[in-house]
Amino acid sequence: MEKCDIGVIGLAVMGQNLALNMHNKCFRTAVYNRTAERTRAFIEQRGDGLYGAESLEEFVSALARPRKVLLLVKAGPAVDATLDALIPLLEPGDIVMESGNSHFSDTDRRQPEVEKMGVHFIGMGVSGGEYGALHGPSIMPGGRREAYESVEPILTRIAAQTADGPCCAYLGSGSAGHFVKMVHNGIEYGVMQVLAEAYDVMRRGMGLSNDRIQAVFAEWNQGELASYLVEITADILSRTDDETGDPLVEAILDEAQQKGTGKWTSQAALDLGVPVPTLTAAVDARILSAMKAQRVRHAQRLSGPDPAGVPETLLGDLADAVYLAVLASYAQGMHVFQAASEEKGYGLDRSVIARIWKGGCIVRSALLDPIQKAYEAEPGLESLLLAPHFSAAYAQRIGGLRRIAEAACSRGLPVPALSASLAYLDGLRTERLPANLIQAQRDYFGAHTYRRVDREGDFHTEWQDIHNVI
Repeated sequence: MEKCDIGVIGLAVMGQNLALNMHNKCFRTAVYNRTAERTRAFIEQRGDGLYGAESLEEFVSALARPRKVLLLVKAGPAVDATLDALIPLLEPGDIVMESGNSHFSDTDRRQPEVEKMGVHFIGMGVSGGEYGALHGPSIMPGGRREAYESVEPILTRIAAQTADGPCCAYLGSGSAGHFVKMVHNGIEYGVMQVLAEAYDVMRRGMGLSNDRIQAVFAEWNQGELASYLVEITADILSRTDDETGDPLVEAILDEAQQKGTGKWTSQAALDLGVPVPTLTAAVDARILSAMKAQRVRHAQRLSGPDPAGVPETLLGDLADAVYLAVLASYAQGMHVFQAASEEKGYGLDRSVIARIWKGGCIVRSALLDPIQKAYEAEPGLESLLLAPHFSAAYAQRIGGLRRIAEAACSRGLPVPALSASLAYLDGLRTERLPANLIQAQRDYFGAHTYRRVDREGDFHTEWQDIHNVI
């Protein structure tokens, strides 16, 4: 038989649809799943024209050299187990692309282990969900450039296509691809929480009907707030429950689950010394939402103001608030990329990241075009808020964010991501923060020293007479 151009291991939803995407782009594709029954069922139901292998040995023998393998199994021990079985069957020069939601530290560990066998290892983020996998996702590969160049013709063909080119590009060495995908997911958490808070302000604060809220999101999706997440929010709000005829969203339990990638972003940012308050607030909000039983008990004991009464005339302010909070989510993520490039040597180009996120992926947004242009104009840009386009947007919209935060807080509506975004923006523009007191406190109890505003050096004050303390 004619050898296959590429092979896919793992036939869950993403694996199946990426395999079909490759086949539809005229690449001969082999597939394998640990459970042979799933492989056979997939080939029978959807995989006409694909080669279904029932063993790893058969799978490897079906691939043309240098073999190109896309691994799409559950992140964690399953990846290691699959690699342990696969790598001995490969030869020097073959390429393995690992595209689960793996933590970047696992990629840093796996890459040298695989490459000591002469096999190239690419840690590769993929975003777009089931639809994107089939029709064109955003692809974020990292590793050795020469390995990427071998698979580039396939990856750029199956990726989403925009006017600026395919939504795939080499991002950097080592674990750069999985690091970028992790931060992508952190931004995704932030934007989703911001939209949920806007929904709550309209629903409980303004008392708007579901239809009216849906129309607002649909209107936002026609302007500067246009994005995949705003689009699907409008679609979600248009659905009714088949059983009750009421909006389906009202029948969904208010417990948001998570797989941990948003938390990883906050943890990595803390390690890098980068503030990401909007993204962290979104993670905290999901954790709090999961405390349903505790929230019910607290609601019975702790009183608060009636949330109703936010004027509908503040809808324009709400749009401004959402814009700035979404911008803050991207700005915080881009700051993490800058710090990671410096510490980990990734060499990330933030204009390229913005470009390949413009199609196919979950965080695609109209904001990404001016973000791309901002970093093209100034690759070392310290903060997105300093780009002229966004400085002007801040000046125009900050009043709206402030008014929405005030209105929500005065009525007991929790808006953690909107509030965190406002505090972040206010902190950035504050030349002198009260951290001088914190440093004095640290010196008082721990002799940690402090620096002065009027001279160089480190100083310590004997704040108390320790000999007289009992």
